[in-house]
Amino acid sequence: MKLRHSTPTRLAAVALLLAAGLACSLKPKGPSREMVLPLLQQEAQSLKADGEKANPGLGVKATWAIKSVEAREQPANESQPWAGTIQFNITSEMRDVDGTPLVQKFDKRFEYVWSTAMNRWIIQYTPPAPAAR
Repeated sequence: MKLRHSTPTRLAAVALLLAAGLACSLKPKGPSREMVLPLLQQEAQSLKADGEKANPGLGVKATWAIKSVEAREQPANESQPWAGTIQFNITSEMRDVDGTPLVQKFDKRFEYVWSTAMNRWIIQYTPPAPAAR
C-alpha cells in the first residue's frame, strides 16, 4: 500500500488559506456604539459649557439645552464608521436699552464623524442654508 505524502507547496497553500481566514475573522470591526456615544455626549456637554460662558460686558445670558445626541453607523466607511449629531435648544436673554428683557429662542445642530485614525469625534462644517429671496 502506497502512502500519500503532502508536498511542501500543498502545505504552504493550506497554511496560507488558514492564515487568511484567521486574519479576516480578527479584523477590527471599529468601535462599538457603547464606546462612541458617551464620548459624543461629553462633546455635547463641552459645547453646552462653552456656549453658556457669560460675558458680563455684553450682558447676554445664554442657556443651552441638549435636545438630542445621536450616533449613526456608517458600515461602508471604515475610516469614519460613525456619524453623530448633537442638537440644542438655545435661549438667549438680554436687556434692551430701556430695561425690557429681550428673549430669543433658536435651535442649533452640530454634525460629527468618528475618526478611526485619530480615535475621536471630529466636527464637520455644515455650510449655512442659502438665504431665501
